[in-house]
Amino acid sequence: MKKRNLIVLGATLFLAFGLYAQKTAISNGIINWKGTEITKEFHKGTIEISSGSLSFDGDSLVDGAFTVDMNSIVCTDLSEKYAAKLVGHLKSDAFFGVAEHPEAKLKFTSVVPTEEGYKVTGDFTIRGITHPENFIIKLDGNKATADLEIDRSKYNVKFRSGSFFKNLGDKLINDEFELSVSFTY
Repeated sequence: MKKRNLIVLGATLFLAFGLYAQKTAISNGIINWKGTEITKEFHKGTIEISSGSLSFDGDSLVDGAFTVDMNSIVCTDLSEKYAAKLVGHLKSDAFFGVAEHPEAKLKFTSVVPTEEGYKVTGDFTIRGITHPENFIIKLDGNKATADLEIDRSKYNVKFRSGSFFKNLGDKLINDEFELSVSFTY
């Protein structure tokens, strides 16, 4: 009986003093994306984070995971007609193969506090291919932001990529695309 009481007391104290990682769901998640050709900004738009969470130990970020709805991709720099055409192309197998891969995912594997925020290493999965990526996430109140570049060639996104095709000249689209992520938690 004493042993059971000690276990219950220990568990109660553990929970009461917050000595556990607390998971917080995210909302209002949006990613601004931008792709560039070799000579200029190419196109930009948004894509939605459909679900995700951050885990905290007290006030310290310790973990996180996100899912991106690849069907939510939008182009914001073209008229409606041309934007729809580009989005169709981005969803095709030439780019993200959204019919077969409707979600992209990120799972944090390492979180280290820094002066700027937290240095995160995470496993990104795009087109069913997973690679580690590094970025800084900044927390301010209940808002989080991160800016990063992803090399699309690592995820087999080939269209007009110099990693897959030679002699593209000014038709080359840079492999790196920029992401600016923001959400509340």
